[in-house]
Amino acid sequence: MSESKKIVWHKVLDHKKDLPEGRVKTVTAAHKGICLTHFEGKFSALDNRCPHQGGPLGEGSIENGMLRCPWHGWDFHPCTGLPPGGFDDGIDTFAVKEEGDAVYVGVEEEEAHQTTISDIMAETMVNWGVTKVFGMVGHSNLGFADAMKRQEEKGNLNFYGIRHEGAAAFAASAYGKLTGKPAACFSIAGPGATNMYTGMWDAKVDRAPLLALTGQVATQVVGTGNFQEVDLVRGFSTVAEFNQRVQSDSKHAELMSLAVKTALLKRDVSHLTFPDEVQEKPAKPNEKAQTPDKRITQVEIAPPQEAVNEAIERIKNAKRPVIIMGHGARAHKKAVVKFAESLNAAVVTTFKGKGLIADNHRLGGGVLGRSGTPIASWFMNEADLLIVFGASFSNHTGITPKKPIVQIDFDPMALSKFHKVEVAVWGEISRTLGIFENELKGKINTEDQTQEIAERWKIWKEEKAKRLLETSDKGVSSIAVFETMNSLTPKDAVMCVDVGNNAYSFGRYFEPTDQDFLMSGYLGSIGFALPAAIGAWTAVGDSRPVVAVAGDGGLCQYLAEITTLVKYRMPVKLIVLNNHELGKISKEQRAGEFDVWKTSLSNPNFAEFAISCGAWGKRVESEAALEEGMRNMFAQDGPAVLEIMTDVNLI
Repeated sequence: MSESKKIVWHKVLDHKKDLPEGRVKTVTAAHKGICLTHFEGKFSALDNRCPHQGGPLGEGSIENGMLRCPWHGWDFHPCTGLPPGGFDDGIDTFAVKEEGDAVYVGVEEEEAHQTTISDIMAETMVNWGVTKVFGMVGHSNLGFADAMKRQEEKGNLNFYGIRHEGAAAFAASAYGKLTGKPAACFSIAGPGATNMYTGMWDAKVDRAPLLALTGQVATQVVGTGNFQEVDLVRGFSTVAEFNQRVQSDSKHAELMSLAVKTALLKRDVSHLTFPDEVQEKPAKPNEKAQTPDKRITQVEIAPPQEAVNEAIERIKNAKRPVIIMGHGARAHKKAVVKFAESLNAAVVTTFKGKGLIADNHRLGGGVLGRSGTPIASWFMNEADLLIVFGASFSNHTGITPKKPIVQIDFDPMALSKFHKVEVAVWGEISRTLGIFENELKGKINTEDQTQEIAERWKIWKEEKAKRLLETSDKGVSSIAVFETMNSLTPKDAVMCVDVGNNAYSFGRYFEPTDQDFLMSGYLGSIGFALPAAIGAWTAVGDSRPVVAVAGDGGLCQYLAEITTLVKYRMPVKLIVLNNHELGKISKEQRAGEFDVWKTSLSNPNFAEFAISCGAWGKRVESEAALEEGMRNMFAQDGPAVLEIMTDVNLI
């Protein structure tokens, strides 16, 4: 121990009896791990790391007068730290003093923190607006975790420790879908990183920006089959648009800047992996964090004039245009609705775009496709022109190619993706609409579809009323669940939907007002709703309610994340439809003329499980108790779970 540095004394035992003669234990003095021994009546303090492979000596034992490492059995004297046989790989020792019944260890005063590579990259990440991180701290990401801790202590970042890395990736994906900005998911090397893979793909295919940060084994053991070694750059090569290993001599701030910039501008996944030894390495003397100042362009691009002219000509000649809004129009929904009002045209949405126009708006036509209403399909089939904003033309939605189409999208690859369209307009939606409105002034000759929309809604509501009369002694009908939600769900809620029959019924029967909706669209990943609600709450805080709707199959994927809601006091309201079956799969088996096989489920009592986690929980077993149960759930201040026993056939 150096004589030139100040020694600071730290109490490591309050009572000597806590470490009996012949025993050892791990204690901490400041940040220093100490193996405290009690041998031959003397307390001694040794470095806790075995010089062999870093084994924790304080978890070892004293055998035959020697301190034995618990990992590989290396021996050292319990007081001096010297090895037997005269070897030179002994352990550092520290001064010990006893005062009364307490034991103190003296260690050198810690030096001021020296900026690390991780500090530079974490600060750059925050500067670029990535301030929400979901993940799990572990042995191969500790250096970067420590840098994020410092950012959180400064109030620059919020880290949410989850129970499964897959939930972290889904939470980050949902955050990106809702805000258009990336959050980060964070894991160790190997299995922690691979657990994030599904959520990363969910973000990619739904065009949500996401930043994935992974630890990695030390560079010197790469290629040797080391514990938890997985080549993550190769492994993530298909999902990550930006995908790099951070090296000691990398341009660290530039790497992070490019990762976030790529996620933002390409609405895609970026991945950085940090070898263990790089994370704690001191930054170069003149290395500084970067900011996005003058580094990112505006994206409000105007469309080519030729495409504008063709689109205007089509719209001028249309009598019954119908507007279709997809998820890609989320940030421009007000501009699209204003445009629809100028045309008096019906507006329908894709399932991912549900809620971009309220169902009670005079031009709202509901959801198109498998999860939709007959209103939307009616107006599509009766249209003489489809004007499509930010939709991907998935089979699920079923936008017909038999009608003339004007398609507007920011992504040129999304235009005419599956078949030709009459007019493909590449441009930012709001900017394009501004041009359309100027060109169309005094030139609109469309029919007012308002009355016809009201008539089609009347027909559909009468049909829903008939379906509400269908009851069962096996459980509540999904129609009744969503009809009750129509009257009780907060008008400005963010709603996170899972996959399965619950989602189909939600799309068909829930009538949105001013809510936002998040779902696993193109990937269709079961288990999305609860982690998505975590991500959504971190985006809106307590300014808006967050509601998750899941089936029993989906909820069980990440059921433990209810404890995350409780830990961070997230007042998410979770509605689970429990029918003890993967009902959608049973339905698909029947439709394919297969036997129904292996789709039954053995479920816990979800309400009791929620209560055991510290949340509010209630089970509803009859339609008569449905409204009261839902009112009670929405009245709770904290996280709440309403379990509804439903009939799998009443969807």
